[in-house]
Amino acid sequence: SLSERLRSLSPFPGESSLSGNITAPVEQLVARPPIFVPKTASVEEAAKAMRRAWASSVLVEGSPPGIVTDHDLRTRVLANGLGPETPVADVMSCPLKSLTAESPVYGALLYMLQENIHHLPLTRHEDIVGVVTDTDLLRFQAKNPLFLLKQLERMDSAENLSRYSLDVAGTVDVLAQGGLDVPRIGRIVGSLNAALVRKLLQLAEAELGPPPTPYTWVVFGSGGRWEQVILTDQDNALIYEDDSAAAEKYFAALAGHVANNLMLAGFPECPGGYMATNWHKPLAAWIKIFNGWIETPGPQALMEVGIFFDFRPVFGTLSLKPLENLLIRAGLNKIFLAHLANAALQFHPPIGFLWRIRNEGGWVDLKTGGIAPVVGLARTYGLESRTPFRATIDRLHAAADTGALSKPGADMLIETFSFLMRLRLKAQLESIKNGELPTNKLQLNAISSLERRHLKDAFMAIRDMQSATAQRFRTDFLG
Repeated sequence: SLSERLRSLSPFPGESSLSGNITAPVEQLVARPPIFVPKTASVEEAAKAMRRAWASSVLVEGSPPGIVTDHDLRTRVLANGLGPETPVADVMSCPLKSLTAESPVYGALLYMLQENIHHLPLTRHEDIVGVVTDTDLLRFQAKNPLFLLKQLERMDSAENLSRYSLDVAGTVDVLAQGGLDVPRIGRIVGSLNAALVRKLLQLAEAELGPPPTPYTWVVFGSGGRWEQVILTDQDNALIYEDDSAAAEKYFAALAGHVANNLMLAGFPECPGGYMATNWHKPLAAWIKIFNGWIETPGPQALMEVGIFFDFRPVFGTLSLKPLENLLIRAGLNKIFLAHLANAALQFHPPIGFLWRIRNEGGWVDLKTGGIAPVVGLARTYGLESRTPFRATIDRLHAAADTGALSKPGADMLIETFSFLMRLRLKAQLESIKNGELPTNKLQLNAISSLERRHLKDAFMAIRDMQSATAQRFRTDFLG
C-alpha cells in the first residue's frame, strides 16, 4: 500500500550507526548502580553518600521512593538556612519522575525537556536500576537539546539569543541524521521553544513587576501542533483573567518585551499580525471570539479558526478549560464542521495533466500542496472526534479510533504527512547549510526518481481524501 511504501522511505540515509545510538535503550548511559539512603537519613549523610560515589544525586528509600540532588542541597537546604541534621525527607522530590530502562535515548531526552528535570531514574519491573543525568546525555551527543536547555536556564538577559535559531537547526540536523522521525523532533523543538518563552516571560516579569492577574501565554499554528521544526515567524497570544485597564497596560508591555526578544532569537514577526502584541485579551473576550467563529463561520473566521484552534499553552497559571470546552462543543456543530471541511478543500495538491506534478520552474510548494491540506483535514476530523489533541497525527489517530475516519484513510494521511514533512525538512536543512533561508519549496530535481514517484502518489492520495471528505460533509470540491 501507499502507506507502507512511504513508511519504508527515509530521506536521511547512511547514518545507521548514529540512528542506533538515538534509538538504543537509555539504560546504556547508566554510569553506576543506584545509590540509596534511608528515609531517616540527614542531608549531611546524603551529601557524604554523594561524595563517596562521585554522584550528583541519591535516591531515598520509601514507598514511593524520592530523590535528592546537588541542586536540592543548594536551593532547599543552604539557601534556606537549614542545618546538616535536616532529614532528607523534608527536601527530597517525591514521587519520582522516571522512565523504564528500555526507553530509547530520544525518549529520555524529550521527557527530561518536557519535565524540566536533570536527573532521570530508570526502572525495570518497578525496581530502580540507575539514574541518568543531563550530563550523561550531553556527553552522549555533541549537539544535544539538553545543552540548549541548560543555556536557557542560565540566561539572565536576552542579549545572547542571536545564535538560538542556528543552534536549534544544528540540533535538528543531528537528530534527523540520527534517524529520529519528524514528529518526535517537533516535540523536542517545541519543548525547547517553550523553555525559551518561559525564560523570556520570567525576565519580563522581573522588569515589569508581578502580573496584576493570572495569565497564560499560548502558541498556535505549527508550534501549537508540535510541528514546528525549523523556526518560523511568531504565532502566539496572551490570555489573562481580569478585564481592567491596568491589566491591559501590563500585558501589552509584557507581550512587547517577549515579542522583541523572540525576534532576537530568530522568530520574525508574523506577517498577518497574529502575535501577542495584537492578541492579548481577557478570557471572557476570547470566549466571545471563539463563539463568534463557531456560530458565524465566514471566510475570515475560518482562516482564524485554522490558526487559533490549534492553541497550546506554554506558560502561565490561568486555566483555559472554557476554551477547551468550546472546541469540544464545536465538534457537535455540523454546519460549522461542514464549513471547516470546505476550508480544508481550498488547498489543491499540484497534480495536473496526465497526473503529472505541476511545478514552477522545477519547484513545488510542499506546504500549500500537501502539508496544509492534511493539517486541515485532520483539524476537521479531530474536532468532530472531540479529541483534545492538537498534533495532526494524533488527531488522525483519534479520528480513526472514534470512527470519524476510516483506519486505512487515517493511516494513508499519517504516512503521507510524515513523508512530506521529511522531504521538507531535508530541503530546509540543505538550504541552511548553503547559507540560504529555508522555505517550504522543494526542487524536484533534488530528490530521487523513486521519491518523485511517491510524491506524486502522495498528492493524488490527498486529493482522493479531499474528494471523500467533500462527499461526507456535502460540500463542493473542485479537485
